[in-house]
Amino acid sequence: MFYIFHGDDAHSIEKTLAGLQAKQGDPAMIDLNTTRFDGRRVTLPELQHACDSVPFLAKIRLVIVHDLFAAKVDFVDALLAYLPRLPEATRLVFIESKQLPANHPAVKLAAGSDVGYVKSFSRPEGNQLERWIRQRVKEAGGQIQPQATHLLAINVGSELDVLENEIEKLVLYKGREPIEPRDVDLLCPYVAEASIWDMVDAIGSRHSRAAAQLLHKKLSEGTDPFYLFAMIVRQFRLLIQVKELADGGHGPADVAKILKIHSFPAGKLHAQSKNFTMAQLEQIHRHLLEMDVAVKTGQSDMATAIELLVAGVTA
Repeated sequence: MFYIFHGDDAHSIEKTLAGLQAKQGDPAMIDLNTTRFDGRRVTLPELQHACDSVPFLAKIRLVIVHDLFAAKVDFVDALLAYLPRLPEATRLVFIESKQLPANHPAVKLAAGSDVGYVKSFSRPEGNQLERWIRQRVKEAGGQIQPQATHLLAINVGSELDVLENEIEKLVLYKGREPIEPRDVDLLCPYVAEASIWDMVDAIGSRHSRAAAQLLHKKLSEGTDPFYLFAMIVRQFRLLIQVKELADGGHGPADVAKILKIHSFPAGKLHAQSKNFTMAQLEQIHRHLLEMDVAVKTGQSDMATAIELLVAGVTA
């Protein structure tokens, strides 16, 4: 009658919760009989009142509490004493965004009780992530080549919500034909942006040859120079923000949360910011503004201006 889902794989936790809800009957009535609490603010009387309330025109009442045990509330002992006495019609779900230790009193109670259930959810990495991608593609009715699987795993990482969306898009595009690496290149913005990151990496490392080669590759592929310029501007604006955060002691996870970007690009940007001083980034940003004005006033064309930028910064 009570569940503990804990770990950093929020995507899988939500899918498991959705499956639990789907088994309980009419979705509209289940939604009507569902109460959610923020574990940092809820009191024990509020939680008990929700759990003790009789379901309205439904078999069960669902109560969901987020990050209660991480909040280290002072009523844990009283709550654990209450859990075995939950009404039979109540399903109480604790969702913890961080892994709880195996010796946590709530975990031990759930594991050793007939009315409790505990499950850990960790984001898949490496080979496990590639297996996850293959399984999701199969479930969506598609096929995928190993190289395409690897490309998705490397460039999107374990952001499962993003991966789910990219897989859905790729399967719709390919139908029953196997997804190939070129399909991932074509449809997935993370992969398209990866080459921009590589170019910025080369610029930051003063690898002029590599930066020029990457630039010419993008132009030869038919990439619009104005799109390329917009991506470079966006990248350096983000780098300025990330550099300020990194200098203030913030890690990649903080960067992702504060700037509201996914963890994969946040990690890349955090690493790239180490290649520049703040003064260098501000100087480059001013130069990008001057480039924009020069192109718009007919003093230069965009492709040439970008080539000069890359040559100048890596000199």
